[in-house]
Amino acid sequence: MVIAIGAFINAIGILMGAIFGLARQKPISAQTQLSFRNLLGGATIFLGLALVWLNVNGTFLSCAKQIFIVLIAVILGNLMGKILRFQKISNRLGHRAAVVIGNAQKIPPKNSADGFNACVILFCAAPLGIIGAITDGLSGYFFLLAVKALMDGVAMMSFVKMFRWPAAMSAFPVYIFLSAITLACRFSLAPFLNAHGLTNPVNAAAGFVALSIAIAIFGTRKVELANYLPSLVVAPLLAWLTGY
Repeated sequence: MVIAIGAFINAIGILMGAIFGLARQKPISAQTQLSFRNLLGGATIFLGLALVWLNVNGTFLSCAKQIFIVLIAVILGNLMGKILRFQKISNRLGHRAAVVIGNAQKIPPKNSADGFNACVILFCAAPLGIIGAITDGLSGYFFLLAVKALMDGVAMMSFVKMFRWPAAMSAFPVYIFLSAITLACRFSLAPFLNAHGLTNPVNAAAGFVALSIAIAIFGTRKVELANYLPSLVVAPLLAWLTGY
């Protein structure tokens, strides 16, 4: 039986967050939330750098060349994302979910399906989930999805109080969505990239994008994360053209 480990961990994180949210009477304090956010941001930086380190090898000059190529790919990928308006699409989805959540904070929701749909949109559209599913599929690096599992679990602790148990059911479509990406990469994309030596640049680009996600977690500046997703396509193309 083939299991996408990262997607499974993410789903478990959502369910565990729902259980703790229903069992806990008091909300998490602001200080605890800040500490947890800093912990997640630090973990994302570490895992992003580790992903880059594991996929850049050779002499010093060779490593410098590889990092330079990947950074150019990230810049070009971000430009492509802006042209294709990836972030605007993500914002529309996020706005739809935010309206439902905002209304639920004022008036108890009458339709529990609204909370379920809002959670599915938020958890599936997160760039960290898409990047984590790709790296899990290409090289088994599921740790980014483990970080997302903690983030989603904390968020679910609040959502489940507003929407009750139906919100927790969002774990299942999230698992299906992320598993589909992981398994597609593992069985369709990975063999091709491995055969041409192009897996490393994709993973290295994912590592750098993870660093931008960490910036967004810390809240130091606004980062249009969805626009960086094309970097994972540009990286192998640029590596192939330059000989990486």
